[in-house]
Amino acid sequence: MTSKRTPPCFVYIWLPGELEAVTAGKFELTTDRNGTPLGRFVYGKSYLARADALPFDPVQLVLSDKVYETTALNGVFGALRDSSPDYWGRLVIDRHYARAESDEMTYLLESPDDRAGALGFGLGKEPPAPKRKFNRTLDLAKLQEAADLIIENGKAAGHDAEQLEKLMLLGTSMGGMRPKAVVEDDDALWLAKFNRPTDRWNNARVERAMLTLARACGITTAESKLVTVGDRDVLMVKRFDREKIEKGYTRARMASAITLLRTDDNVLSRGRWSYVLLAEELRRATADPKANAHELFRRMTFNALVSNIDDHPRNHAILAKDKDWKLSPAYDLTPATPVSEDRRDLAMACGDYGRWANAENLLSQCLRFALTRDEAAAIIDEMEKVVSASWYKTLKGEGVSEADATLLKSAFVYPGFRLAAADRAAAPDDVPPSMGAKPATKKASNRKRKAR
Repeated sequence: MTSKRTPPCFVYIWLPGELEAVTAGKFELTTDRNGTPLGRFVYGKSYLARADALPFDPVQLVLSDKVYETTALNGVFGALRDSSPDYWGRLVIDRHYARAESDEMTYLLESPDDRAGALGFGLGKEPPAPKRKFNRTLDLAKLQEAADLIIENGKAAGHDAEQLEKLMLLGTSMGGMRPKAVVEDDDALWLAKFNRPTDRWNNARVERAMLTLARACGITTAESKLVTVGDRDVLMVKRFDREKIEKGYTRARMASAITLLRTDDNVLSRGRWSYVLLAEELRRATADPKANAHELFRRMTFNALVSNIDDHPRNHAILAKDKDWKLSPAYDLTPATPVSEDRRDLAMACGDYGRWANAENLLSQCLRFALTRDEAAAIIDEMEKVVSASWYKTLKGEGVSEADATLLKSAFVYPGFRLAAADRAAAPDDVPPSMGAKPATKKASNRKRKAR
């Protein structure tokens, strides 16, 4: 079998404070003789020669003249994949072009200028002039209509069909499964997240309440607001990777936890889905390691307290508005109501007993978050009190109905959160206490870095 090769694309970057992109390198996606996707990337010599050149991420595509190669993520480097559309954006692109599924290079190239982070892609060596065209908040009703049609596996019909599809294509680059679109008002860019007809509760109001509750727990969250369109609620989340200035928007680099952990988003790669490993990567990559590790510990604890079992690595990211990286504001905080009262598992491992959302498990690896056991226990106690005392009034304060609040009651501080480890229900991904219980020594960490 011969290898399959697609035309390479150029990768552009918006450097801090700049409104125009520069060409940073070239990406090529090939298929080897075994049919395995193989990606190659190289930084351009002119970009490396710039005094203000910055790497795309702090772990994989560091500034170098070497040719990088990867077979992970279908051959797309994590930092590039983070700028590519996720489930919803891919669905919109595929519907528009009447395809069952597109290839990775198509998703990179077809995604519009509102993609996450500071990267762009194109076939021309010079970056195209930015279109600076965004949906307006006035378009929300039409965007909701178009989202409903896409969910129903249909296409817009009638005289405004083309307009509806163009509106949705302007907002395809942001991640996740929930229908969404990027919109602009007079002050900022916002991610509009729409409710689905099949939602068990009013997700827009509930997610807004979780962002409010998380902030009350000392967590830095994305700014948000609610908008009602007809009889439908829409959650508006402010883009924290954009900052409006007089003549446009500056862009911040972003990298997901998938990229930081050098893993994939499939089940086979779940062994590296870990808050503990992520804390150690943050300590290497961020300018204030202790503060970022402490913040991550709070987010992990919050997710356990509200049964957010969708806390996968794409729902965590780091951000760089200048040269230094830090955790992005928290986003995509959604409660769930699993039947079990004894054991609920997060999407990522959080201690000696794997993914178990339990106080004892959270404490078991606290040293890796730069916290003593007493400090970690105090944080958990404090946050448990806030969530226990405030979840109901926070939901009601954001307009969540009594029926929805009743549905969600079992999500908060479920009984198994304080269950003793000896009484837990074992799960296949439980990690024996002897594995990773001690933080890595400086010498071991250096050996790991050299091995990578």
